[in-house]
Amino acid sequence: MDTRQLAAFCAVVERRSFSQAAEQLGVTQPAVSLQVRALEKRLGTQLLDRSGRRVEPTDAGRRLYRGAQRLLNLEAQVLDELAAEAEGELAGSLAIGASTGPAAIVVPQLLCEFQAANPGVRVSLEVHDTRAVVELVAERRLELGIVGAAPRHRGVRYEPFAYDEVVLVCPPRHRFANREVDVHELASETLVVMQEGAGVRRIVEDELRRLGLRLRDLDLRLELGLQESVRSAVLAGYGVTFISRAAVEADLVTGALAEARITGMNGRREISMARGTGRLTSRIADAFATFAQGRAAALAGTRTGEPT
Repeated sequence: MDTRQLAAFCAVVERRSFSQAAEQLGVTQPAVSLQVRALEKRLGTQLLDRSGRRVEPTDAGRRLYRGAQRLLNLEAQVLDELAAEAEGELAGSLAIGASTGPAAIVVPQLLCEFQAANPGVRVSLEVHDTRAVVELVAERRLELGIVGAAPRHRGVRYEPFAYDEVVLVCPPRHRFANREVDVHELASETLVVMQEGAGVRRIVEDELRRLGLRLRDLDLRLELGLQESVRSAVLAGYGVTFISRAAVEADLVTGALAEARITGMNGRREISMARGTGRLTSRIADAFATFAQGRAAALAGTRTGEPT
């Protein structure tokens, strides 16, 4: 699609005037009219209502305007990246997603450090549960995702780059505090859980199943969404929960929360970068992935490489 026609059309929609659109674009009014008419002819539909004092988009015009804005922004980004590449600098946009665990632990600082080192890059982060991040990457709506679990998906490949640990925490005077607990003792406690799709919940479900217990067999009265919600509930004394150690490290140090160890449970998990299979990533995304591999372990208080 001719982006000059789209730019002319968008300018008319935004200014509600052919003459003002022409002034904005630095061309003549007949040139703008010609571009819009050519676009309407090509699409076989009227995009603008010219009958009133102000030009207004039709229903079809409004739909096209939304898509045209995305295309024009993408064109601008590509041109910025090509110009910057010629100068040896990174420029453009980096839009990634992260599940709530990594988003609270390591991702914000990684992105801030990366942007500070590359001032021409605009960074945006979307936070969802693991399942949603993986789907967005598979659908190519996000270029990269950072997740604490790696559910199988034929549209996504994973690159582990750091490690975290899922632990059971409770109030400091709870009977589980600072002791080893048999997994079946959980059946007599109120377990506060994260919503389905959360990476921590997936790991807990897998480990409990391996130990001969199903999550649904426990007393699940409180399903409170994501990581900060369950942490707050346990701090207030409403139960026990499984959570990322990094998310409660300060609480464990101050004694606001206590850790319990489940006999035979392995809570160690990989934090992985998710990429779409068969997809070429942008220069910015590749640069961030390389940067993250070198920095994430230190920021998360872990180390890269094989678990010990």
